[in-house]
Order: sequence, then C-alpha cells, then structure tokens
Amino acid sequence: MISTLAIESYRSLRQLVIPLQTVNVVTGANGSGKSSLYRALRLLADTSRNGAVAALAREGGLASTLWAGPQAGSSDAKRRGYPTQGTVRTAPHAVKLGFAGDEFGYAIDLGLPGSSAGDHTAFKLDPEIKAECIWHGPELRPSTLLVQRAGSVVKIRSDDGSWTIIDHRLQPYDSMLGELGAPEQAPEVMAMREQLRSWRFYDHFRTDASAPARSSRVGTRTPVLSSDGSDLPAALQTIVESGGDQKLAEVLDHAFPGSRLEVTDRSGQLEIVFRQPGLLRPLASAELSDGTLRYLLLVAALLSPRPPALYVLNEPETSLHPELFAPLAMLIEVAAEDAQIIVVTHVASLVEGLEAGHTAGKSVQTLELSKVDGETRVVGQRGIDKPSWSWPTR
Repeated sequence: MISTLAIESYRSLRQLVIPLQTVNVVTGANGSGKSSLYRALRLLADTSRNGAVAALAREGGLASTLWAGPQAGSSDAKRRGYPTQGTVRTAPHAVKLGFAGDEFGYAIDLGLPGSSAGDHTAFKLDPEIKAECIWHGPELRPSTLLVQRAGSVVKIRSDDGSWTIIDHRLQPYDSMLGELGAPEQAPEVMAMREQLRSWRFYDHFRTDASAPARSSRVGTRTPVLSSDGSDLPAALQTIVESGGDQKLAEVLDHAFPGSRLEVTDRSGQLEIVFRQPGLLRPLASAELSDGTLRYLLLVAALLSPRPPALYVLNEPETSLHPELFAPLAMLIEVAAEDAQIIVVTHVASLVEGLEAGHTAGKSVQTLELSKVDGETRVVGQRGIDKPSWSWPTR
C-alpha cells in the first residue's frame, strides 16, 4: 500500500506531500487543485509505459505545467516582504513526482532540456528525465537506495552493497521503468513497473445513446473493465462466474431495491437485461438511464476479480442521482477490501458517506484542498503533519 504521495512544481501543486490510507477522499472547491492531483497520479502511472513525456506534451509541454509562482511560494514571498513575481530562482525548473510504501518507493525528476540538447531537435518542449530512483521502505536515504538513474546511467545496488552499472544508453526521454526489464538484471525495476501498471483510473464513462456500453459484444472473460466500458456485459458476467455474484447482488440491491441484473447470451453476443419492480418487461442496456448505466459501469470496474494495487476515481458521482451517492459509498467500501482507493470528488454527501462507513475496519481519510495565493494546500496540514520526504539528487 502507498503511504506517501509527493508532487512538486506541477501546476498549482508547488510542494505537496500527503499521507495515504486505504481509502482517501480528495475534496475541495472548484479550482482548488483536485484535477491537478489526479493528473499527477496519471503521470506517475504513465512513466511505467514511457508515456510521461507524451502526456506532458499533450498539456502543452513541461513549461506549461510548471508551477508559475515564486520558488518559495507566493505566501512565503509576501511574508518575507519580497515581490511575488521576479524573485531569483536558485533551484532548476522541474516537475517531480514520487510515492512510497512499506515495501518500495519511487521518484522521478522531469526537467527542461539543456541548451545544447535543444539546438539540434525540433522537440524543444519535451522534458528530460534528470533523475529516477527506487528505494526500499518508506523513506529515501543512502542506505535504502536500490536503483539510481542519473542522466543516461542506471546503477543497481548488489546484495553486498556495491553498485553495478546496468545501462548507460537510456535516452533522456525514456524512463528506466519502461526500458529495463530483465528480472535477473533489475528485479526492483520490474516490480515497480508492474505495480504502476496495475493502477486503474476511471474518470469518465460515456453514457450517451451511442456509448459503447449500450451495445452487445462478443463475450470473452473480462476480469478488468475496459476504459470505455465497451465490454460491460462480459465484465459483469466474469464477476458472477468468479464467485462475486453475492457482492454484485448486494450492491445492486442497495442501489436499486428489488431489481435484478442478468447477462443474456445470444449466439455468443452478451447483452445486459435489467429487471426492475413494477415493469412488465426487462430493460436492455440501450434503454437504461445515464445514471443507471454509469452506476453499472462503476460496479463492473470496482468489483473486478483481478483488483489493482490502486484505484483512482475522478468524480465518480457524475450523472448519478443524489440517491445513488450512499450506494456508491458502499460500493467503494466493498472495493476497498481488496485495493487501495483514491476518490476525487466535490460532493459533500459522498464524502460523508465514506467517512461514516469506515470501510469495514479499513482506514479512511479526507484531504480537503484549497488554493492560497495560487498554491494548492491541504486544509489544516502543518509542517509536522507532512510525511518525511526527500527527492533524488541529479
């Protein structure tokens, strides 16, 4: 489980270091930085597939995503009597992302390319990976460091404490997580890559009349719902045949009392049939309301027979009727029995439902974000409340 998340100089997240529990509810007013936190998590996951540079390019390049205020923060500058603009910067411009848990920690430093590097390329907005490292345990220290990348050189610590260079040909835009992989060569790199690749993000499901989830599909075992929900019938049937039929029935009955879900097989084509009290015939997926379909998609995602290390849900309440917020909280609690979860939401009743449920003995925390002088902060967090954190050196 991840115990600490750290983000530096990404949009309004100048210096954010937060503790994580089993269920983490991130809330706050519009513009407080919730979306930036979600995007930063996606960037971290993208490093495992060498996609972080491309993801930053889609946001306008590294320079467009960097913290735009003074290095010390606007509030600190004001308190010291400095102007908030034009102060001298002593540290290099960089977006830094990292996390740590009981087993391993990982951090990456994405900086602007050097002047000489930009002279011979058309890709001047691409950031360079200045440093990466993997360490054992919750804190980065010289004694816990396992794998270190500086520039194009990657070193790994042997059992006897000595260091061995395992690669010196990495391109500045390639993460060591995406390029190194032989288990016998760098088992820690492979373990970290697989952990990050297991993270699942759900931020939008189409529910319009032409949504993929409203169509029948050829059935094949589907332990993980696709991002567009096109394999919804197969995913629900996989849950049933994997022993999750009781959980499925419970969460659906809590949301739609007396209703029953079936998956029909028509010559290999699977289709949802939803029976509700008072109706003389069942409803097909094409007839379901947007809210009902979205809830079924969330059910299929969160009751996966192959749960990830981490679920990240961005505004899962979208399109749902307020009466479904309590069932959604229950669904998240059920999913938390097998996975860590981060929920980004601005709906107070969903926050209250998750806090009240206590997730069957699992730890729940609420992180309220606010923006002060352009900088995102956790409401009520003092310096002593922040977990210990250190970034790798270049």
